[in-house]
Amino acid sequence: MSNENRYYYEPSQGHGLPHDPFNAIIGPRPIGWISSTDKDGNRNLAPYSFFNCFNYTPPIIGFASNGWKDSVANIVDTGEFVWNLATRPLAEAMNNSAADLARDQDEFEFSKLATLPGTKVNVDRVADSPVHFECKLTQCIQLQTAAGDTVESWLVLGEVVAVHIDQSLLKEGIYQTAAAQPILRAGGPTAYFGISEAHRFDLARPVIK
Repeated sequence: MSNENRYYYEPSQGHGLPHDPFNAIIGPRPIGWISSTDKDGNRNLAPYSFFNCFNYTPPIIGFASNGWKDSVANIVDTGEFVWNLATRPLAEAMNNSAADLARDQDEFEFSKLATLPGTKVNVDRVADSPVHFECKLTQCIQLQTAAGDTVESWLVLGEVVAVHIDQSLLKEGIYQTAAAQPILRAGGPTAYFGISEAHRFDLARPVIK
């Protein structure tokens, strides 16, 4: 495809479109539904769409926060958090937990979510979520530009120290991704996607002899 058929822009100069396409291009994106607790025991629950896994052994996951939000402050203070799998049945509750509440308000209660205690961390889990990762903070990194200027975003990385998986999602010991009905963030202010087994395809890595 020639350059004449490509839309071109430089982010520092603006994108010139009705909505920034960056989030839509990098997507759909898994959701970091992060629960945390401050030193006084106040709970927090919030979804982050800049989320992924970054290492296999030990398992490390991370999310980026645009601004020093309660989740980041809590995790830096306590060194602990939990990732809860956001699913289609929990989509509305997940969205409610994104409300801009006061620091001492409880998103679990606001979103009418039952909880389970952590086993290795002192952080509650979303009881109806089928998968939880209990995490210990490894790094909190303030992001910066190519020129070295800091930006008001922080990358929080945590080692997964305990995993909880609903037994129904394990078939002959293999985790069934689509059966969990994960939801994924897309572009624009409201778009999400689900996945299904119908969209699955398999590829084996090439073997060089």
